[in-house]
Amino acid sequence: MAAPARQEWSMSDFEIGKHIGGGKFGKVYLAREKQSGYVVALKVIYKEKLEKYGFHDHLRREIKIQQALDHPNVLRLFTWFHDEDRVVLVLEYAARGELYKVLQTAGRFTERTAATYVASLADALAYCHKKHVIHRDIKLENLLLDIKGQIKIADFGWAVQSNAKRHTFCGTIDYLAPEMIKGTGHDRAVDNWALGILCYEFLYGSPPFQVEDLENTLRRILRMDLTFPSTPYVSSGAKDLISKLLVKDSSKRLSLEDVMKHPWIKKNAGPSGSCIKQREVKKAKFI
Repeated sequence: MAAPARQEWSMSDFEIGKHIGGGKFGKVYLAREKQSGYVVALKVIYKEKLEKYGFHDHLRREIKIQQALDHPNVLRLFTWFHDEDRVVLVLEYAARGELYKVLQTAGRFTERTAATYVASLADALAYCHKKHVIHRDIKLENLLLDIKGQIKIADFGWAVQSNAKRHTFCGTIDYLAPEMIKGTGHDRAVDNWALGILCYEFLYGSPPFQVEDLENTLRRILRMDLTFPSTPYVSSGAKDLISKLLVKDSSKRLSLEDVMKHPWIKKNAGPSGSCIKQREVKKAKFI
């Protein structure tokens, strides 16, 4: 990969802290830039793994897309560098970690919390779509929380910048839109579908079409086998929003602009985009 156009960075510019995550290609560490003292996350990707899986071009695209995005609900990619063995992405540090773990602990979110997250995600995705960026893997595991509790969209590994219909099969089973499963071509509306899945998951604690067998999950999605369990915790307004996003015909899904104007969102979403009160905010622990 070509060297970054800006100042050349190296691992020696950072004080490396604790290991905070990882994946197929490498690990993520908490780090502090020595000169400024700024705390970041370093995503260390091993070139050997990129070579093994043929993901060099994939990573180039991810870097190009994410580094160009600047939105309060999109995780910032500040810069990147590489050495003989590694490619390192310098990312914004989301101190409160994965939203997946927060929901696991809570079981489900209140309507206020769910609506606040959905509104923030709709705004961020609308911003991405205006730049012709489709994320294509919006899911609970790719959402983080910063120190103030603001939601951040992370992991643009499957993102693409395009106005044309795409045909690459990608994403995660429980969040796949029908057109992705059928392979008939997809556009940015797959992100709107995934937002509907997330809204349901926030309120009920699990995705709407999920069953143990993956093939049956796909069948349920294609059949639009959408049901709303009877519970006093989920209002008709929330169900209305979800039903308008989880529409089989992608051209008829609720737009992201209309998501933000939906009565349920207007009634429940917090004004700051944060679900954590200011007095609860504490300084991030580095080591």
